Amino acid sequence: MLPTKLIKILEHSNRYTNANLILDAHTVTWDLSLVNGQVVYASDESHPIRRWDRALKQHCPRWDWRSEALELLNHPDWQLRLLEQGIKQEQLSLVRAKLIIRSIFQECLFELSLCTDFKESHKPNSTATARNFQTVALSFLEMRSIQTRVAQLQRQWQSANLGYLSPTLSPTLKGLASSQTLPILEPYLNGQFTLWDLAGELGKSVVEVAQDLVPLAQQRALEFQTIPDLSLSTVKLPLSETSTLPDRPVLQSRSRTPLIACIDDSPVIAHSLKKILAPEGYQVLSIQEPMRGFTQLIEHKPDLILLDLLLPNADGYSICKFLRDTPVFEKTPIIILTGKNSSIDRIRAKMVGATEFLIKPPDSIELLQLLQKHIPN
Repeated sequence: MLPTKLIKILEHSNRYTNANLILDAHTVTWDLSLVNGQVVYASDESHPIRRWDRALKQHCPRWDWRSEALELLNHPDWQLRLLEQGIKQEQLSLVRAKLIIRSIFQECLFELSLCTDFKESHKPNSTATARNFQTVALSFLEMRSIQTRVAQLQRQWQSANLGYLSPTLSPTLKGLASSQTLPILEPYLNGQFTLWDLAGELGKSVVEVAQDLVPLAQQRALEFQTIPDLSLSTVKLPLSETSTLPDRPVLQSRSRTPLIACIDDSPVIAHSLKKILAPEGYQVLSIQEPMRGFTQLIEHKPDLILLDLLLPNADGYSICKFLRDTPVFEKTPIIILTGKNSSIDRIRAKMVGATEFLIKPPDSIELLQLLQKHIPN
């Protein structure tokens, strides 16, 4: 569980209108920028560039922000200024900006959850007052959702007996292990990546990465070290300009933007999905009658399918099973859209081959996170 003190501080954050909330846990100090009591950014003193770069790789990998950062890095709230410039220059949508903030705030809470105690202080801040910041600031419901996720992650961390480790440490080989026995490729274990970094690079949770490496540390073939922050000169170029590391598959470039098929008889839902997805670079194929629209699916071969459970003259579970039994769609991600949220519905969805389960009307942030998870950049 998150420390009670931390939960109380976050619950009473609305007492800070425009301020920086400082949480000093001795081993780590976090600076939370607040607008009307809501978190708009979180930064620490040890790896601010690493965290920023990691979040950008995940949510906006083609933005080369380094040229903008050259003029701003000396400013205490350079991340906020970069977010503002990215939004103004249309490098970032408001949704992607919020996803970046969520990712970093989740890391903030997780690191604080591993600390036994910390001191709280605050200072006024007039920078984070732009209208865009009020739009992307994390609402209290979003903060609570992140708290729940962090509490789950912390329980997994403690259950795996990783309490003595920090995810900011870097696993480094000592030259005693055979490359054939390594759970992670050797180029990743050279003292240049933290556990957070490796989780992002390998698409795993930080708990999984740490668990894979602890046996090597116990064999004294590997040690966990403190490493410095990145500099702008060591930040990798955007994906379109650089090769990938060996543990990641090299993706073929797309000749078209990703296509999302929406099988739903409601034109309102179809319109809502287009409003969410079109600004993020996705095409939407709307199908109101699934069996008549099957030829469209075959013709267009969408990258992902959103499937409503309640359809006219059709059962969403049967449609999902039908699609899974069709070789063309055997591996296509299928996300069930439904107003039902019982455990039975979720189990049935998994049994017929659904990839994910999403309550409708879909939350834009959650939907885009699922798309980023299942459709390669």
